Amino acid sequence: MARDRRPAKAPKAAKVRKAVLTRTVEEFEAAFWPDEQPVDNAVVMTMGALHEGHAALVRAARRQVGQDGRVAVTVFVNPLQFGAGEDLDRYPRTLDEDLALAEEMGADVVFAPSVDEVYPNGEPLVRISAGPMGEGFEGAARPGHFDGVLTIVAKLLHITDPDFAVFGEKDAQQLALVRRMVADLDFDVEVVGVPTVREEDGLALSSRNRFLSEAERDRALVLSRALFAGRDAGARGPKAVREAAAAVLEGADGVSPDYLALVDPLSFTEAPDDFQGEAVLAVAARVGSTRLIDNVSVIVR
Repeated sequence: MARDRRPAKAPKAAKVRKAVLTRTVEEFEAAFWPDEQPVDNAVVMTMGALHEGHAALVRAARRQVGQDGRVAVTVFVNPLQFGAGEDLDRYPRTLDEDLALAEEMGADVVFAPSVDEVYPNGEPLVRISAGPMGEGFEGAARPGHFDGVLTIVAKLLHITDPDFAVFGEKDAQQLALVRRMVADLDFDVEVVGVPTVREEDGLALSSRNRFLSEAERDRALVLSRALFAGRDAGARGPKAVREAAAAVLEGADGVSPDYLALVDPLSFTEAPDDFQGEAVLAVAARVGSTRLIDNVSVIVR
């Protein structure tokens, strides 16, 4: 059994007021648990290149633990979740800006380890499998992606030992898989989902948006328009949701869809035609050379 580094809880604790940048597990432990004062704590896991969407996660984490709790932000571009030909090398690294934003939003510690610190023996031979729940949609488009995601999430949960782990709802399949892993493997943590943050014109915030040209960004707006059209058709049933979204997406200039799907959020499988309740309408597409994903919650009747 892993040792419990946290002392038993007590009612009050001193605030940690400045975000500390840590590079090793030892440094992180010393900064995140600087004394024997027991407090609630939360982690926000990122790959860096932080934007307002990440800021919303950090603010939500702070709300979860209160002003006396502790919030950690991890910044790690995880090679296990990138496949051949994907954008690992060009994924933006902006640690100075990330540290400033994390501190401004209320983080106490930023953990930005090297690959060697996280995987000291090289890429792990034993990994967590996403199983059948991770085979469709993003899993089909990016084989092995979710095995890499769940492996690093599990490692970071062990390292940070949080009461709350905060994730964005924009990565809907990832969130569903993390919740299932936590339940199936008995992680002692509460997973908190935070709604997608959008620009005023509806574009979902993403670190990959910086790769879009101005023209491509305009074309990318068709993704959120399609999702909103599907959401508005929810009262007419699953078939109407799919048709309304597809009608907007069909023939969009410069946009190559990978999938458009209405899914059951618990299993992340296609919702049947008689489905009723809350579903997720998800889309993935390439706009130019940049692959974007987005989703909305739909109440289907």
